[in-house]
Formats: sequence, C-alpha cells, structure tokens
Amino acid sequence: MGAVFVGVRHHSPACARLVAATIEEQQPAYVLVEGPADFNERIDELLLGHELPIALFSYSDQHASWSPFCDYSPEWVAIIEARRVGAEVRFIDLPAWHEAFRDVSNRYADAELRYTEVVDRLCTEFSVDNVDVLWDHLFECETDPVGMAEYFDLLRGTATADEGDSAREEYMARWVRAAVADAGDRPVVVITGGFHTAALKGKLDGGTEWPEVPERERGASYLVPYSHARLDAFTGYQSGMPSPGYYQQVWENGPQRAADWLVESVATRLRRRQQPVSTADLIAAHTQAGALARLRGHENLARTDVLDGLTSALISEDLTQPPPWTRRGTLQPGAHPALVEMLGALRGGKVGRLHPGTPAPPLVNAVLELLRTHGLDQEGKVSLDLTDPRALERSRVLHRLRVLRIPGFERTSGPSGGAQPRLDEQWTLRPVEERLAALIEAAENGATLEEAAGVALERRSRHAQLDELGGILFDAVLCGISALSGRVKKSLNEGVKATGDLAALGTVLSGVLGLWRHDRLFGTRKDPLLGSVIDAGTARVLWLVEGLHGGPAPADPNRLKAMAATRDAVLHAKSALSLDVADVTGVATRVSNDVQAPPDLRGAALGLAWALGSQPDVRKVRTIEALGDWLAGLFAVAREEVLASPDLVGVLDELVSAMDSDEFLVALPALRLAFSYFPPRERETIAATVLAHRGVEGGAAKNVTRLTADPVSVAEAMAIEKRVDALLVKGGLA
Repeated sequence: MGAVFVGVRHHSPACARLVAATIEEQQPAYVLVEGPADFNERIDELLLGHELPIALFSYSDQHASWSPFCDYSPEWVAIIEARRVGAEVRFIDLPAWHEAFRDVSNRYADAELRYTEVVDRLCTEFSVDNVDVLWDHLFECETDPVGMAEYFDLLRGTATADEGDSAREEYMARWVRAAVADAGDRPVVVITGGFHTAALKGKLDGGTEWPEVPERERGASYLVPYSHARLDAFTGYQSGMPSPGYYQQVWENGPQRAADWLVESVATRLRRRQQPVSTADLIAAHTQAGALARLRGHENLARTDVLDGLTSALISEDLTQPPPWTRRGTLQPGAHPALVEMLGALRGGKVGRLHPGTPAPPLVNAVLELLRTHGLDQEGKVSLDLTDPRALERSRVLHRLRVLRIPGFERTSGPSGGAQPRLDEQWTLRPVEERLAALIEAAENGATLEEAAGVALERRSRHAQLDELGGILFDAVLCGISALSGRVKKSLNEGVKATGDLAALGTVLSGVLGLWRHDRLFGTRKDPLLGSVIDAGTARVLWLVEGLHGGPAPADPNRLKAMAATRDAVLHAKSALSLDVADVTGVATRVSNDVQAPPDLRGAALGLAWALGSQPDVRKVRTIEALGDWLAGLFAVAREEVLASPDLVGVLDELVSAMDSDEFLVALPALRLAFSYFPPRERETIAATVLAHRGVEGGAAKNVTRLTADPVSVAEAMAIEKRVDALLVKGGLA
C-alpha cells in the first residue's frame, strides 16, 4: 500500500492526536519515527514504564544532544500506538553524534529559523504575533484541525535544506523505501517533523535495502529524566511547543478544562505571593478569554485567549515589557508579578522518573558507590579537616562532583584560591531530583568520577582565557587530578608569556604563587612548573607596567593586584625567578617617577620599590596629583611600610588637611578606596599616628575611625553649610 506520511510539530497535542488516529486507521506493518537509528535495538527501554518527560541523551567525543519525549510528543505517541496495534517501530534518523547534528543540541527543534519569511507572512495574514500563536490559532484550538499537511508544504516550499538536513532526509528516505518494500500490501506510517515530510515524499524511488547504522569509536546513548522546566521555550528550549504544563493539561483534559486550570493556577500562585486576586477578577478573566476566543474565531479557547484575558483582568498598570507569549524569549528583570506567575503556571512542574530497571552508564553506579563509601549519601552539613587524609579524599569526591555540575553538593566555605591557604571546608548536601539526569549526562566525560571530572576540566581549558586557566588549575588541584594540572600549568606558562591583560596576570600570578608557597596539602608546593609560571608572570607584569601610560583615571584594583602579586613573588619566590631584586627595583623606580603613568600605578610602583628595600623620599609626595588614586596604589603594595612610617603619615595628614571642601569631596571616593586596603586595627594605628602628629597625646584613635555617619554624607553636609554661609554673607545676613 505504500507510505502514509504524517508531518508533525514536535510536542504538539494536535499532532499527537493525529498520529494516534492515523495509526489506528491504517493498522500499519511499520511505524517509522524521526529518531536516532542507533537506538533501534533498545527501543524496549522506552517502554519499561517511565514517568514522562524523559529524553534520549546521546554523546560522542565532540558532541552531545537530547531527544526529549513528553506524554503528548507525537513521536512518543507513535511508539505507544504502534506497539498497541502490533506494528514494528523503527527510528529512522541519523544518530545524534553524526556530523549532520554538529550544531544541534536538541533533535526535536523547530526548523522555524529556516522558514522565517513564510512564517512572518502567515503571522501578518492572520494578525498574530508569532509562530506559536499562529499554530494555536490554526490547529491546537480546533477539535478536528484541517490543513496541517498544506501548512508544512507551504513552509518547506520556500526553504532550502542545509547540508545536515539533506543528509538526514536522504538517510530517512532509505528507511522508508526499505520498510515499504518489506511491508508488501500493508501500509507504512512515517512520523517526521513537518519540515522534512515534503522532501521524503519526493525520495521514494531508489534502493530498498535496509540502511546500515553509522558506527562511532566512542560514545553512547542513555535515557535520562527530563522536566517541564527543560522543555519550556521560555527558559531557553527553542523547540516545539512552549508552555509544557499547559499543553499537558490540553492533552489530558482538553482545551476548555486546560483554560480553567490555567486561570486557577495563576490565581493560586499569586495568592501565595500575597498578591490580591478576587473572585471578580477570575470571573473577568474567564469572560475576557471567552470573548477573545469568539472574536478570533476559535472553536475552543486558545492559550493566548486565556493569557490575554488574565492580563486584562489582573494587570491595571502599564507593562514595562511586552508579554513573553507575544514573542519568543525570557522575562526581563522587573516584570509584573502576574506575568511571572502566568509563565510559572504555563511551564508546569512535572519532573520525569526512569523505571528502576533502566540501563545507566558506569559513572552513575560508580558515583553512588563512592557516596556510600564516604558517607556522602545523606542530607545535611559536612565539615572536612583537609589535613586528615580521609577527609581530603572526601573533599576530592565532592569537588569532582562540583566541576561536573552535579546538583545537591554545595560548598559553603573553603579554599577559594591559591593565595588563600585554608585547611577546612564546609559542604551542604541535599537530595535533588535532577541529580540522576546530571550524572547520566556527565557520563559523556568518562566512566569513573576522576576521569569524568578530568575530561570536563580539560574541555573547559581548551578555549579558556588566561584568568580562567588559573581557576581551572585550582579546580584540578582540589580534585586531585595531577595529570590535568600539568597540562594546565603548561598552558598557563605559555599564556602569561604572551598576554597583555594585566588584570588576568594578577589573578593568575597571585593564585599560582599561593599554591607554590603554601600547598603542602595538595602537593603543589615548590612545583617546578608553577615556578616557571611565576617567573614568566613576574617578568611579564614588569614589562607591561613600564610601558603603560595614560592620564588621570580611577585606581584599577585588578592592576594593583598584579603589582601586589609581583611584590610577593620577589619576596617569597626568589628561587623561582630569573630576575634579581635590583632589576625589579629599577623598573619600579622608573615607573614611580614616570609622570605619564597612571597615578595608581605610580603609587604601586613606589610601594613595590619600598617593599623591596628602597627607602622613598616622603617629601616628594607633596608634588603628587590625584593623591587618592596614587595612595590606593601605594597602600595596595606597601601597607606594612606605610604603617611603619610616621613621616609619610604626617605628610599625608598635612596634604588632606590643606584641601578645601570641594577638593576633599572630589578626592574622597579615591581616598576611601585607598584606605580600604587597611583592616580596622591598622586604620586605628594610622589614626593614632595622625593624632600624635597633631600633638594629641593619648587620643582615642578608635573614636576617630568608627563614625556612625557616612563620611560622604558628612562631607556633602559640610559643603552645603559652606555654600549657605557664603550666601548669608553675600546677602548681608551674617
């Protein structure tokens, strides 16, 4: 009898009903479904008795993608109905790891970007906002929709398949021809995305041999739990039908009861947020939705009829952004609470569950066993003393889960960089439904936890920027993955030699220096590769700062961090440096005297030379412009030296005291930044030095530094008082 083609829109209840009716009517020998052909031998896994939504997750060395199924997915209904009528089910598309899917993370994505022009014309013709509203208008709100095949023909008639689609369609056509030849006088029902249907109908002439399934060297496919949140187009899933919670109700109960459910759900969610919703509001929403449906010629209430009715009834003020169902995208910050709750209700909260007998990749069982062995499979808080070998191993397990982004393992405190030696960690463990899906998806990185974490970090490092490489190195150290650490160290060494990003250099240098100096715990102390990174990084910082010129500008904390890291490298890692102290001091002195250098950099350079033993002439401070920014640089690098120099503090006190109110207001933000480099106790020391410089004996320095009023407010108030006094004098009133 040949092939009966049913073009569908993925995750459409209307298409799912059409598929079920067609299979019931045709009683076919084969039902061919757009899906990965390499899973055909395991189709029975789909029928174990899962709670949907679920997805088929496939991965290879270079690519991973998902094929999601919910209760109303036409592909899922095709599989269920085919088994019910005794038909053979076959997936007929190329595997997800094939080159044709290189840029496709979701097999069941709408092809709308390929036919934007015709969709725009149709939306204009029917006076609707976008393809989702158009689809609802034409098909979802009709009891017996007609014209679906013509709709898809129209779309494909204006579009040209790209290389990937052409390869897929040629492969699917081979399956269709083989099934038709094998079925004899019985029909074959073919379920594919409507974009492909017209092309497949034109490829029925040719060979009838069953196609071979392409093979791969590495990779696998597994079922994973999915959720309505991941299906929802409004949160980034740009495929098929949006609003899965709503369409689940349409599938189960029909459009009228789905409309009632949506109104009730939005009202309940708003009331939970203490937003007033009266019975009159709900009556108005129902009335408005019904009137809009009749005006728009809808047999049943459409999704946008209900949403527009709710908007009219619940929102009286002007909206700051258009409702998201009028376009595809996410809500922006500041959206009206009613819009937020409408989208939450539309999305739904259903989370899928796999049957206990579903095969899982080795990583899943390996992780579950590790959690049991280390006592990490319980809910609660975990404290780890990292000097204890067993606690250190538990920490590595948790960090490997963290870098794989497995939910339910949150570190609340602990080492956060090489420059911060800490010997303890705090974690919070909690069970989450998304954990199994995340573990299955993480299996693309490896079969063991250590291997998977290492591969994940290695993939992150391939295109990482210099400062990101520093974070990856520290993650590798925390995970105890030494092989990866070596590769990242080499990349860091190459990166610091070539970079012109002083801020990134500062981040890397301070972190690597901390690991090199302090890290007996993780085994990186005095590491030769880290030493070469420190050497190259220090030389690069000095080379960059000597050529850095620019006019007055606010102090750059990242630049100052690089200068402070250079100081620490010279003071604490001399054995790793090819430079000697005299070389570094010479560069610092030249930069500090360079009037073309930014003020904060000049101050930092003076501080670097001072920290390395070169005593500055504090009298020259009187000639400095942009004093606050200059001081920020000085204090960032030579904090201890400043504290030990009453002469410098005295000069600074005189300079600040000599400022008039306007000058002080201008300098105040930079001065606040500068003094933020001192902790409270050291600020009290400076205050005591200032009081002594002014001849105040036994002054309470603590009272000077702990004001109850904001200094900026005080300065502004003083400036206002000065202006008032001037006006009074001018008017002869004072």
